[in-house]
Amino acid sequence: MDLSVVVPLLNEDESLPELCAWIERVMHENQWSFEVIMVDDGSTDNSWKVIEAIAQKNPAFKGIRFRRNYGKSAALNEGFKAAQGNVVITMDADMQDSPDEIPGLRNMIINDGYDMVSGWKKVRYDNTLTKNIPSKLFNAVARWASGIKLNDFNCGLKAYEHNVVKSIEVYGEMHRYIPILAKWSGFRKIGEKVVEHRPRKYGVTKFGWQRFVNGFLDLATIMFLGKFGKRPMQLFGLWGTLFFMMGLGSSVYLIVEKFIDADFALTNKPAFFIALTTMVIGMQLFLAGFIAELVARNAPERNVYLIAGKLGIQD
Repeated sequence: MDLSVVVPLLNEDESLPELCAWIERVMHENQWSFEVIMVDDGSTDNSWKVIEAIAQKNPAFKGIRFRRNYGKSAALNEGFKAAQGNVVITMDADMQDSPDEIPGLRNMIINDGYDMVSGWKKVRYDNTLTKNIPSKLFNAVARWASGIKLNDFNCGLKAYEHNVVKSIEVYGEMHRYIPILAKWSGFRKIGEKVVEHRPRKYGVTKFGWQRFVNGFLDLATIMFLGKFGKRPMQLFGLWGTLFFMMGLGSSVYLIVEKFIDADFALTNKPAFFIALTTMVIGMQLFLAGFIAELVARNAPERNVYLIAGKLGIQD
């Protein structure tokens, strides 16, 4: 199969018929064999009925339905599992991503040899304080942390070589950082293409400040797992040893001071309790690293570089 198009959606019954007709037209114009996998992330409108009606007319259109809302990452993950195409395209269902961009994205994968191509909505129609500024901040931090020079990590319009989607697992809010997951799975050739950002025609934005906070937490998680997921002692052991030695050194100094000056009120000094607390923190960090190391070494997939565990999703 030439192409798989994965479309995660939540309450998009108005846009689906037009979007699917547009995708089908692009596929027929290029004479590609294709499938469109629409993942209904627990919609409460008529989205699933629309998907069923479209699938009955054309078997190339398929649907996966979640019994409740799990999030975009879970929807993409299930779509990736089902995808069979040599190239996998992801796009949002709100009609702000143009299917006319698919040929250019596919060309960069097939002819230019990219493992993954991320869209860049250079000109946007939602230039608001609540969305645009947090997005720029996310992208700047992600570029600095990962070393991947992309301008729009969170663009829903992306293209993947088949092996990429079969080698990564997306959970939480990690769809924002799929390029990082791909890089740490060994796929180094990651490109970017300027794509059209269309004005919103249907529905409302799903963006909120909660995603802003969760995005940074997920970035911290993915950076930690990527660097220390298989060797946690290198982080916890290092900092635990440093804290313990600082506390021990301070305690020895204070005790020696007490022997030299009998009137030295050791237990009345805040430095004494700070030193003891620092030693305890150091021991806890070291033990945490030791336990994490035992868990990592006894995991059945210890020789496979996985980012996350399985999600229990019903479809």
